[in-house]
Amino acid sequence: MQHDSPSDLPLAGFTVVELSDSASAPFAGHVLAGLGAEVWKVERPGGDSARGWGPSQWKGCGAAFHAINRGKRSICLDIKDPVQLATLHDLIERHADVFLHNLRPGSSGQYRLDPESLRARKPSLVVCEVGAYGHVGPLNTLPGYDPLMQAFSGIMMLTGEDGQAPVRAGVSIVDFGTGMWAVIGIVSALLRRERRKIGATVNSSLLETAIAWMSIGIANYAADGDPGGRHGSGVAFIVPHRAYEAADGYAIISAANDRLFARLAEALGHPEWGTDPKFATNAGRLANRQEIDGLIGQVMKRHTREYWQKHFDGFGLPCASVQTTAELYAHEQTRALGILGKTSEDEIDLVGVPLSFDRQRPPPLDSAPEVGQDNERLRQLLQAG
Repeated sequence: MQHDSPSDLPLAGFTVVELSDSASAPFAGHVLAGLGAEVWKVERPGGDSARGWGPSQWKGCGAAFHAINRGKRSICLDIKDPVQLATLHDLIERHADVFLHNLRPGSSGQYRLDPESLRARKPSLVVCEVGAYGHVGPLNTLPGYDPLMQAFSGIMMLTGEDGQAPVRAGVSIVDFGTGMWAVIGIVSALLRRERRKIGATVNSSLLETAIAWMSIGIANYAADGDPGGRHGSGVAFIVPHRAYEAADGYAIISAANDRLFARLAEALGHPEWGTDPKFATNAGRLANRQEIDGLIGQVMKRHTREYWQKHFDGFGLPCASVQTTAELYAHEQTRALGILGKTSEDEIDLVGVPLSFDRQRPPPLDSAPEVGQDNERLRQLLQAG
């Protein structure tokens, strides 16, 4: 079920000017568009870097660009040109509720696009700066990308198999997470503006997001000085909570407390594990991780993922197959959620906003724009006053 009109969406009526490139800030703009905001994406001549990302292509540019830039207008401006920069300033000052950017650290001031300059002229404006290492500190002027922050934050030292090389998460968790934090900050600032009639400066960064994802690891280290290690598909603090090999692939089992473990032991045909002093408590299972993992693994290999899913479902045990993208795409649960959608038959299915309002999901966004396709619309808007 979907909203009949974008005007029903929470951010309908708000205008966002997004000067961005790559993934983090564009993802934030994409979410804001999905929530109903009108988003003007400002691209440099040649367009956003993501247009050239591969290998998958759609309609002349990287499929990745389509994934995080639908529902936006595109205007092409060279902000190094004083006349075109003035046009951008005009758009912001006259029409924007939010200015979102991920300009190279330290460069916004030279274009008078820093929060102080913009909010001096328009106090109600919400300015959101998406950075790499953060807006303060000795590294705040350095550039950065998702894998750098997964490395710097320690995420990669906790990811992968013990004794093997560090592994980056296979999706851009830091980029997308930073975009989410930016949206949370922007929406919070707009809410405050409704009460106090003032704008705000919102700062979000890749490193701060990565540090937030390390919250439990940092708490554990602060408590006992243990920096943690790699546990493959598992985690440091719960056993069993990992993937086991079934007859046709892998399945994750999460017995996150002693009650669930006893139920798992029964489901696997070994109820005695649930009362064995070595395994009955999570502390015991942590101390005997290799042994209990081996015992569970021996049983899991006897049947397929589908068998175990149905079997464990009957015991109320958390379990999930380790799926490929193709399996996720085709799964009836994915389809039932209505989170994949397209606006016309000549489009591809893309992921929508992972939120529903009054049990209705926002409708699929329009296709990602071509570079500068709305320049004429911008000219008319500014001429109209």
